[in-house]
Amino acid sequence: MSFIKRLVLFLLINFGGLALGSWLMNNGPQSEWYTNLNQAPWTPPGWVFGVAWTTIMICFSVYLAKLFKEQDSKFLRILFSVQVFLNVVWNYLFFNQHLVGLGLLNISLLTVLILYFFFKFRMDDIKTYSYLLLPYIVWLLIATSLNAYIYYNN
Repeated sequence: MSFIKRLVLFLLINFGGLALGSWLMNNGPQSEWYTNLNQAPWTPPGWVFGVAWTTIMICFSVYLAKLFKEQDSKFLRILFSVQVFLNVVWNYLFFNQHLVGLGLLNISLLTVLILYFFFKFRMDDIKTYSYLLLPYIVWLLIATSLNAYIYYNN
């Protein structure tokens, strides 16, 4: 499969996951439950989340297209599937079910998984592509801190 076909495939999967996660939120960010929480002072305005996730998923899709072109394995497919699952299910746990602690565990696991991608798959052919994971890593660290703040202060 060509790089472009892989890129389109990963864009569809990743943005599909974002759409599913958004649907599972059940109006979460605008809900009375969420707006009444004691939120971190560094919580960004709502529009930042859309811009961040769009940028992240484009970069992540390019990275994955290159990674899977160079090294496609069952193990890698499992890791990617777990990433999609963790990314989608966090929305349901946190916003829909209000399971803030379980959401914190979930997003922490997702952060560790993306860090694993960053450090494990840095072979010569893809090393520069690994830097496309940095927006995802930074955003997950911010999102984890926001989730943790809500967990410890509500």
